[in-house]
Amino acid sequence: MSTTQLSSEQVIALENKYGAHNYHPLPVVLNKGEGVYVWDVEGKKYYDFLSAYSAVNQGHCHPRIVAALTEQAQKLTLTSRAFYNDILGKYEEHICSYFGFDKVLPMNTGAEAVETAIKLCRKWAYEVNGIEENEAQIIVCENNFHGRTTTIISFSNDEDARKNFGPYTPGFLKIPYDNVGALEEMLKTEKNIAGFLVEPIQGEAGVYVPTEGYLTKAKALCEKYNVLFIADEVQTGVARTGKLLAVNHENVQPDILILGKALSGGVYPVSAVLANDGIMNVIKPGQHGSTFGGNPIAAAVAIAALDVIKDEKLAENAEYLGKIFRKEIAEFATTCDLVLSVRGKGLLNAILINDTEDSSTAWDLCMKLRDNGLLAKPTHGNIIRFAPPLVMNEEQLMECIAIIKKTLSEF
Repeated sequence: MSTTQLSSEQVIALENKYGAHNYHPLPVVLNKGEGVYVWDVEGKKYYDFLSAYSAVNQGHCHPRIVAALTEQAQKLTLTSRAFYNDILGKYEEHICSYFGFDKVLPMNTGAEAVETAIKLCRKWAYEVNGIEENEAQIIVCENNFHGRTTTIISFSNDEDARKNFGPYTPGFLKIPYDNVGALEEMLKTEKNIAGFLVEPIQGEAGVYVPTEGYLTKAKALCEKYNVLFIADEVQTGVARTGKLLAVNHENVQPDILILGKALSGGVYPVSAVLANDGIMNVIKPGQHGSTFGGNPIAAAVAIAALDVIKDEKLAENAEYLGKIFRKEIAEFATTCDLVLSVRGKGLLNAILINDTEDSSTAWDLCMKLRDNGLLAKPTHGNIIRFAPPLVMNEEQLMECIAIIKKTLSEF
């Protein structure tokens, strides 16, 4: 392969020819990132307002995280779990005390972590909760997004993710999101319920923030009916919403916590499932695992990534800047027919565009934002998600708000 720098068009042509067409990227080709900025191959600089779907909360190529990666990579990269390595135990202790759990099961990707939580919940149901084998059911919410494995798409509403990938995995019951009554009804009437799997804020659905008190009431119902409350915080966790976890806004401690994305600062695939001994101890040797799960690089990177969140007070920064963002955009929306509303928590926000879900308006707006130096991505035809790295400062945020207002005004 030649080391000559290809143009954006050439790079896109190569991907179109040799890569599976399972994504529809915004046509911008990036080759450098630092903090809140990314640069394309032609050298144009942009504000990143997607943060790799909240994986780079700590900013692009954070020096402390990259240093942890390179130092560990020169020493030991992978042993598999056939042997112990000298850093996994330190990481496990670190993450357990950080989030307040007894044990962690380390994996690599968000979807893998969700699959792990599902297996853990079912095994607990049979071995601890007395549900008959193969009868356990897990309650999920409509418009959820937990990944794209065969089991996960079985309970998805997204036809693109589902169609022609069947037969589907049974054992899931769907209820409307943000509806405590529906949850209680399901718990009352259905037998063999093992768990309730929920996103504290539905990210992919368009940053849908539930009513205040929803998570507290849902957790209380799970306790009442002896059902596990499973929080999927792959996107909302690790300071994105202005607290360490989105469930912390309501002081809810899940029975099972799922983390990924920013657990590594976007430097390496790292995910984790956390639970207390009463749940985690049902997993015995040989019953679940991963060659790369808990590898030395992942452990070193995740320790550094979590330390950066605390040391740089990124949750507090997300909380502070998020309020400014929503206030500014909400005020602007009163003068702009194109924007219906803004919603979100911390620095996970979305604007609702005055058009239908099947329109191309949000995409077209994202193209204009790109031209004006800001990268964002639509989540539906009429919703744009805005999620910059949490290392952003107020001056940078105001500059970005100006770009967004200008783009919307000129559209």
